[in-house]
Amino acid sequence: MAISSGTVHTLPTDLKKALTSDKKALGLWESLTPLARNEWICWTISVKKKETRDEHVERVVSELKDGMRRPCCWIGCIHRKDKEVSKSVKWILNKRSRK
Repeated sequence: MAISSGTVHTLPTDLKKALTSDKKALGLWESLTPLARNEWICWTISVKKKETRDEHVERVVSELKDGMRRPCCWIGCIHRKDKEVSKSVKWILNKRSRK
């Protein structure tokens, strides 16, 4: 089954499986813009621990069904080449790298 990806990131297998197992979430996923899908994918794959990633995959499904169109309280995808990373995001990334 073909499912839409993001602008930079392709849909990972674990997220694809979660979306295809829930018709409502899949319909909501397909209603998102490519940039919004990209944000969800990046938010899901940017974590370090498998447990956190599994949690993010589950949350994509539940939060889409709760009406969220993008991940909340997240700095956004830093992998996009079509725009410069904002000063505020650079500050956050710099602060994180010093820990």
